[in-house]
Amino acid sequence: MATRASAAAPAARRYRFITQEGAHTIGLARCTNFRAHIYNDTDIDAAFAKTRQSGCPSTSGAGDNNLAPLDLQTPTVFENNYYKNLLSKKGLLHSDQELFNGGATDALVQSYVGCQSTFFADFVTGMIKMGDITPLTGSNGQIRKNCRRVN
Repeated sequence: MATRASAAAPAARRYRFITQEGAHTIGLARCTNFRAHIYNDTDIDAAFAKTRQSGCPSTSGAGDNNLAPLDLQTPTVFENNYYKNLLSKKGLLHSDQELFNGGATDALVQSYVGCQSTFFADFVTGMIKMGDITPLTGSNGQIRKNCRRVN
């Protein structure tokens, strides 16, 4: 039987994850990380996908290192446009667009679109919580050579 605290934990983690994904309002992604989304997914604005396809060939190996901004409007400014892009199906990464795709996370995305100061406050809280995570050390932890694979 799940306790109220343990049942709330997944929701709290999801909430923090969505908030921290807002860091994607700044930065770039490599073609290899968004190619499948712009060529194969249906949860993407067609004109946006076509624009991104012009700088990211469909063939793997061709243009893999070409870059595109994670936030279409203001890729060097920290604000809530990242979430606004999701509402119009202009999330560059598949994982980004999944945050606003008819599921349980839609309401939080909409709240950040409607109130930038809420996003800012929640982002600060999330960063502080991440800073409180105690890393595993010695034989309990591992520094990965490739973050996608266990050594």
